[in-house]
Amino acid sequence: MKFGLNFIPTFQSSKVSAEDYFAQALRLCERADTLGYSSAKTVEHYFHDYGGHSPNPSVLLAAIAARTTKLRLATGAVIPAFNNPIKLAGELAMLDNISHGRLDVGFGRAFIPEEFQAFNVPMDESRARFEEGIALIRQLWTQEEVSFTGNYHHLDHIHSSPKPVQQPHPPMWIASISSLEGVRWAAQQGYYLMIVSSVGGLERTSQLAHTYRTAWKEAEHLPGTEQIQVVVQCYLAESHEQALEGFKQARSVCMDVFAQALRSWQGQTSSAYLGYERLLGAFSKQTWQTSIEEGTALVGTPEEVLEQVYTLQRWYGDVELSLEILFGNMPDMESMRTLELFAQGVMPHFQS
Repeated sequence: MKFGLNFIPTFQSSKVSAEDYFAQALRLCERADTLGYSSAKTVEHYFHDYGGHSPNPSVLLAAIAARTTKLRLATGAVIPAFNNPIKLAGELAMLDNISHGRLDVGFGRAFIPEEFQAFNVPMDESRARFEEGIALIRQLWTQEEVSFTGNYHHLDHIHSSPKPVQQPHPPMWIASISSLEGVRWAAQQGYYLMIVSSVGGLERTSQLAHTYRTAWKEAEHLPGTEQIQVVVQCYLAESHEQALEGFKQARSVCMDVFAQALRSWQGQTSSAYLGYERLLGAFSKQTWQTSIEEGTALVGTPEEVLEQVYTLQRWYGDVELSLEILFGNMPDMESMRTLELFAQGVMPHFQS
C-alpha cells in the first residue's frame, strides 16, 4: 500500500480565499515530502466551488515540484476535451522536465454539463474526444514529427517540444467514477487507473478494481505491473469524538459545494453519461456518517483509521490511497494534524 495526497478545492469562496487554500496545500506537500508520502495530485475543474479554483493542475504541481524532492506529481485529471492536445502535451512535458521526471499524467472525461456548455463541446462526444486526445498526446511525446488526422484534430508535420524526461513518456492514468467500460479500456491500453470512490462506495470501487485487474491480465500485460489509485477523504484527531466533529463540519461544506455543481445535471441527459442525471438524487441521500460506513472516508484516531485502511485493503487489494485531507473550509491546523497522525500511526504498518 502507498499513500499520497489529493487536492480538490471544495471550500466556500465566501469564507476561504484561493490564495489561502493553495498556501495550505503547499505547506502540506512540503511536510509530506519529508514524511514518506508517495504523491500529490490535483484536478481540472471550472466555475464552481467544487474544484473550480483549479483550472490548470500543472500550475499547482509546478509549485509543489519546486518545494519537494521525492513526491510524485499527478494530474487527477486533465481533460483532453477542453484542451488542445498540442498545448497539453507541451505543458505536461515541461512539468516533467521541471520536476526531473516526477510526473504522472491522469486523464479524465469531465462530468459536469455546465463545463461542456461553456467550452461548446457536446457531452455525447466526450469519450471520442477523450480517446483521440490521449492518442495524439502520446504521439506528440514519443515521435519527432507527428502527422495526424482524426475526427477533431488535424496535424501536419508537427514537432512538439520539450519532450518528457521519462521515456517513452510519463506514466499515464485514466480517472474513473463508475464506468466499467472505461476501466476495461484503460487496462487494454496499458494505462493505470484512478478511482474516485465517493460515488460507489466499497462494493462499486471493488468491482472497478477487479474488472481492471482482470482486463489487464486478459490484455497480456506484464503480470503485477498494473497500478490502482483510490481517492478517499481522511480526517484524524487524538480522540474519536474530536475526529467525528471536525470531519462532520468539513464534510458538510464539501457536500454542499458538490451538490451545487451537480445541479447542472437537472434536465440533462447524455448517451455518453448514462445514469448521470440521477447523480444528484443519489448524492443527496449521502451523509457524513454514510461516507464513513461506505469506506469513502477514513475518520477517527490513528488506531481506528488503521483498521479502516486494513478494511480497504481487503476490499481493493494493494492500491495507493490518495488522501483528501484538505476539504471544506478546513483550517491549517486540522489538515496538518491529519497528515502527521496518519504518517505516525498508520503508514509504518504498511512499509515493506
